[in-house]
Parts: sequence; C-alpha cells; structure tokens
Amino acid sequence: MGKHGVEILDLDVKKLIQMLNEALAEEWLAYYQYWIGSRVIEGPMRTNIEQELQVHADQELNHAVMVADRIDQLGGTPLLSPNDWMKYSKCKYLAPEDPYVEKILEQNLDGERCAIKRYKEIADFTHGKDYTTYQMATTILDEELEHEQEIEDWQADIESMKENFKKLRM
Repeated sequence: MGKHGVEILDLDVKKLIQMLNEALAEEWLAYYQYWIGSRVIEGPMRTNIEQELQVHADQELNHAVMVADRIDQLGGTPLLSPNDWMKYSKCKYLAPEDPYVEKILEQNLDGERCAIKRYKEIADFTHGKDYTTYQMATTILDEELEHEQEIEDWQADIESMKENFKKLRM
C-alpha cells in the first residue's frame, strides 16, 4: 500500500499494526498448537480429528501470512522473532502435555475463542475506516468461527459416544 493509501485511513495506524502483530503472534502459536496436537493426540476418533487438526493448522498458517502481508502493506514490520510470540500474544498457548483427545480439543477451543475475540476487535476497529484490513479480519473471523463449531461438534460426538457406551454396559 502506498503512502497515500495509508494516509487516507481514518484510524491510528500504529495501534492497528500493534493489534495485527499481536494477532500474528497468536496465529503462529495457534498453528503450532494444532500442528503438535495432531502429532500427539490419543483417544477416540483420533484418526479423524488428527486430520482435521492438520487442516486447521494449515489455515492458521495462512492467517499468519495474510496478517504479516497486511502489516507490511501498512508500513509496519511483522514480528521478526519467535521469541516475541509469547510476549505479544494475548491468547494462551497450552502445550499438549495431556495428549488425550478431549484435552487437546478443549485447549484448541480456548484458542479459537480467543482468536474470535481478536478478529472481532480488529474488525470493529477498522469498520468503515480501513476496508482492506476489515475484509481480512472478517474473512479470518469466519474461519475461526467455523473452527469453533467443528471443535464443539467433535466434543459433542465424543460425549455421545461415551453416553452410548454407558448404555451398552448397563
């Protein structure tokens, strides 16, 4: 984006770049959380969920690319070091120390809900002021909402399986 393109934005560009760098840190951590979770996951439906966690990881990586590109377009510098990810992120990264499927899903659901909050904040901040960032934020927000729904569906499926198993044992 050229200088004039940045000048016509009706918002605090430095604050927006800060918000986007925070989102960038969160995307990298989300990518890794999904990626490593897919490698260590154990329990029922593991095979199906593992594949979907890998898809989610790829989507989080794509979000990081989109956010980094936008930071650059706005004249900012994307975070240059992984050491900064934990400093900038307002979303928790939870190592999958308990690899059981329900725990992995719970951790990822927490991450998705944080991401939903983040992109709503960016969309609200840019609405009517920076159409490009707004469109990017709402596109990512849509995917994060889809991730949340998928995780909740898996949790419901596992719960249903457990209930059916209890009935069979009676």
